[in-house]
Amino acid sequence: MMVAIATYLTFNGNCREAMTFYQKCLGGQLRFQTVGESPLSEKMPESMKACIVHASLSNGVMKLMGSDMVPESGLLKGNSVSLSLTCSSTAELTRVYRKLSSGGLASHPPEQTRWGALFGELTDKFGNRWLLSCARHTSTGVISPS
Repeated sequence: MMVAIATYLTFNGNCREAMTFYQKCLGGQLRFQTVGESPLSEKMPESMKACIVHASLSNGVMKLMGSDMVPESGLLKGNSVSLSLTCSSTAELTRVYRKLSSGGLASHPPEQTRWGALFGELTDKFGNRWLLSCARHTSTGVISPS
């Protein structure tokens, strides 16, 4: 059985801004559905009509989803969830790291690790943690981190 895991982020009214930012950093096709375009529209106040019910960013190998629909308990951000992005090259990792950390916190700039991968960590301007890695490349092929 094949199972895919996708990341779903919750925002507090800035889902469109965040997902557009991620599209600029990662590429891919971005789709939005607002409250006003959904069956929820009739049950929601006018002030909620522009909020995003569902956003989806995908590029074939990656899928990132989001919403402005905050639960009654409120939006709680913490460090228990990170977005892990495996890049295909050192150049790609460096480029994406620079873009994602813009306006955020570049807490661990990319560096070679003892397990042979290039690795970096950051918190983007929306408070989400990202772990970026790239397997070590050799003249005979790729050596994946263990």
